[in-house]
Amino acid sequence: MKQAMIDAAAEVLQTPFRHQGRVAGLGLDCAGVLAHCLDALGLPYDDEQGYPRSPYDGQLERNLAAQPSLRQILTSDAEGGDVLLMRMRSAPQHIAIHAGLVRGQAYIIHGSEEHGKVAHHRLDDLWRARVVRAYRVERPV
Repeated sequence: MKQAMIDAAAEVLQTPFRHQGRVAGLGLDCAGVLAHCLDALGLPYDDEQGYPRSPYDGQLERNLAAQPSLRQILTSDAEGGDVLLMRMRSAPQHIAIHAGLVRGQAYIIHGSEEHGKVAHHRLDDLWRARVVRAYRVERPV
């Protein structure tokens, strides 16, 4: 399942960033990348729409915690295929897929407004410091 998550995220690399976007190749945001991955794996999820550009008051954290296919894990246990919740400014407001290790360095894939697309880059110290929660993708029982 972990490699399948990474592969699904990699399918949408270079897709332009679009707030609330849900169409691979045309426009995705960070939640859209997660929705694409869960769809590709045939896993159930609740796709909340109508959220602001910068979720606040724990909105995104509550949404991830309620997902039937995600189980919270320690951030220190996060590895390839896991879902990372990040704090960009104040409240947690960004999602990335841990893309595994390349030559000992962790990478992420995410719909990034900053990059203008679904990007793949190193989980360097700055990005790692933003991680506040991690979730493992599992088939619900």
